[in-house]
Amino acid sequence: MKKIFSWILVMLIALGCTVPCFALAPSSQASASFGAYKHVFIIGVDGAGGAFRTVDTPNFDRIFADGAVKYDVRTEVLSDSGPNWASILTGVSYFKHRIHNGSSGEVQRDSSTKYPTIFGIARKAMPDAELASFVNWNNVNFGMIETDIGVTEHQNGDDNALTDDICAYFDAGNRPAIFFVQIDLVDAAGHAHGSDSAEYRDAIRTADGYIGRIHDALSRNGLLDDGLFIVTADHGHKIEGGHGRFSMREQLTTIAAAGKTVVPGGKMDKLTRDRDIAAIALYALGLDKTDRMTARLPGDLFENTPGERRSVLRDPLDWLFSSFMWIVTLLTVQR
Repeated sequence: MKKIFSWILVMLIALGCTVPCFALAPSSQASASFGAYKHVFIIGVDGAGGAFRTVDTPNFDRIFADGAVKYDVRTEVLSDSGPNWASILTGVSYFKHRIHNGSSGEVQRDSSTKYPTIFGIARKAMPDAELASFVNWNNVNFGMIETDIGVTEHQNGDDNALTDDICAYFDAGNRPAIFFVQIDLVDAAGHAHGSDSAEYRDAIRTADGYIGRIHDALSRNGLLDDGLFIVTADHGHKIEGGHGRFSMREQLTTIAAAGKTVVPGGKMDKLTRDRDIAAIALYALGLDKTDRMTARLPGDLFENTPGERRSVLRDPLDWLFSSFMWIVTLLTVQR
């Protein structure tokens, strides 16, 4: 009997979370934040989940002291790197782009894709813009970002050296409209030691140092005055290590944003998903989303900018599976 009551309670919670999909006001009228930025910098820390909230991260804290931060952003149904980095870059669910860890290392994408990345959308609107992606895990560059649109792609399997390369890139005078980074050491520590380990926390602190170095490089080169700086993660890790399933530690992640029109202390609304970073980036640059994109602009992110609706009908398969899997997550013992 207790199980039945538990399921009823969770279903009511899920229903309560669904109703706002239709209630949020659309951002049909562009605010002052639309097109307010010339640059968007997305720093992705693989496997970090919501750990920036629980680990001492002085650089993260200073960068986002007057920014908007949400530590409980939901990932895709599959809490793996391939589905989530691809959703962050394309603004659609895994059920649409169908990119997973294996396919991203085997199949390259080009501009004929049905679901372009923010790089592809930006390239059409800004033919001469510099666009760049610096990663540790080359699957992002190989199997997610379009190969024929002139994105500067760089890979280095050592995160410290990768950070050196990033700082040198900016110090050389490059001024990209969109710049994406994927750092890998936290994910490696999570797999090897689990998310409650000293090694995992040390990796978060080391990644925080890389974030600080990148932010400082942008600052000294004058790129933050008109730049939106975002830090995020693709998924978290279980206590014992690993990910890909439905526990809170795997399914909840972070989005943090800092910029001249970001709400100081903003929390972003409860419907925010990691794929919404695509909508945020395009909005900041003054670019329209494609008709197929299901990402939405969250509320309580940009000043005087309401959140957009998330239409269930745009991606009913994702809504169905996401709702069911969130129930599984809420019933999971491991938090």
